[in-house]
Amino acid sequence: EANILWAEFMKLGEEVPDEQLNAVIDSLRANECCTLIFTSGTTGNPKACMLSHDNVIHTAASMVNLKYAEEVMVSYLPLSHAAAQLVDMWLGISCAMTTYFAEPDALKGSLVNTLKEVRPTCFVGVPRVWEKMQEKMKAVGAKASPMRSTVAGWAKSIGLRYNYSNQVPWGFMLANNLVFKKVRESLGLDRCKLCFTGAAPITKDTLEYFMSLNIPLLELYGMSESSCPHTISTDTHYHLTSCGKKMPGSKTKLENPDEDGSGEICMWGRHVFMGYLDMPDLTAEALDQDGWLHSGDLGRHDQNDFLYITGRIKELIITAGGENIPPVPIEDSVKAEVPIISNAMLIGDKLKFLSMLLTLKCVVDDNGEPTDELSPEALIFCQHHNVTATKVSEIVANKEPAIYNAIQEGMERANARATSNAQKIQKWTILERDFSVNGGELGPTMKLRRPIVVKMYQEKINELYAVATETQQTVQH
Repeated sequence: EANILWAEFMKLGEEVPDEQLNAVIDSLRANECCTLIFTSGTTGNPKACMLSHDNVIHTAASMVNLKYAEEVMVSYLPLSHAAAQLVDMWLGISCAMTTYFAEPDALKGSLVNTLKEVRPTCFVGVPRVWEKMQEKMKAVGAKASPMRSTVAGWAKSIGLRYNYSNQVPWGFMLANNLVFKKVRESLGLDRCKLCFTGAAPITKDTLEYFMSLNIPLLELYGMSESSCPHTISTDTHYHLTSCGKKMPGSKTKLENPDEDGSGEICMWGRHVFMGYLDMPDLTAEALDQDGWLHSGDLGRHDQNDFLYITGRIKELIITAGGENIPPVPIEDSVKAEVPIISNAMLIGDKLKFLSMLLTLKCVVDDNGEPTDELSPEALIFCQHHNVTATKVSEIVANKEPAIYNAIQEGMERANARATSNAQKIQKWTILERDFSVNGGELGPTMKLRRPIVVKMYQEKINELYAVATETQQTVQH
């Protein structure tokens, strides 16, 4: 991979006459297609979203308030992704930003090294990036001396108070000097004014963890079909777990709202795409005649017009009993209760009760593949329960009683908060390996590809429900 000097790069264009360049520029029209973004295809085949020149320029101009020629960004997501094109390319062009490209193995662990070297002024992290940072810092914190742990705990409580109330509590400057500044430096975020998260759901636990370190994560919400963002949180306008407010000049409506005010999020504005390439039927499904884009996501507004995502229509689990259950809050609740769990996926569509597929936190190798070695956080969990296992396979093969009991207890605590009996998890199983992009269970932004996971683990799912059927038959006989 040869580096090209700027002078050499400028020479590359010398053979192209100005007339040719001007002819290309003059042929462009604001309402014509500029780029094709393929949706990641969590259901069905990927579709090519046509974004116009106006879509991308308007979105870049209205997204965030950045200083011209002063901003520094790190590019690490594949540029085939809507967020990466917007942030790394269109924003870069519109405000003359300096963009650094991370190593190809950024999401496997080298991103922090790049961040430390570059010290970006603005950073968009997918939830998995923030979760990995949180896991690393917790593992380091667990080894700290009692004195350091006490100081860190005190500082974090101040960080939370400050970010929840926006008033500077007593001791804030000291906490900043002792803890916050050092943490920001260790992550390469000491110059970062805006830290965004988007592209997949993030847990309240991770949001509060960074808030306690005085690194508020600002949530965005949108889709490839809306040129990426539709609502944005800013450093002055954010509410924990909300995705912020709609961008200037756009509109939101919630269709068919339920009694809690939660309905399908529909979007309107100059950021809404032209349609899917050569797919008029699917375009008509997504875009109605008045130009509203139907997202398939469920959301609600609070009294101040902040948007909260409550689920995804296609992700809703509809049990055999007809209960509509959004899986993400239940999965997050279980992960918060049991820190050894990496991924939790709720099962129960068209079935009599809910069950769950679980994976354990493990070390990821240089190719991004999950290994059999338990992660530092998982090892700490094992030590707390007097278990000497160091591998995922040891726990699964032996059905390690102490760990299985601890998970069951966590499930019971999560079930105690369930809104109805139908929303309680009756059974669960631990899979031998964690989910990954390479394995196919996660999309390019680490979003869970539910239909694919169901296909991959159909046998395991059948086992969870088979025993129940047998016992019911025995009772009938």
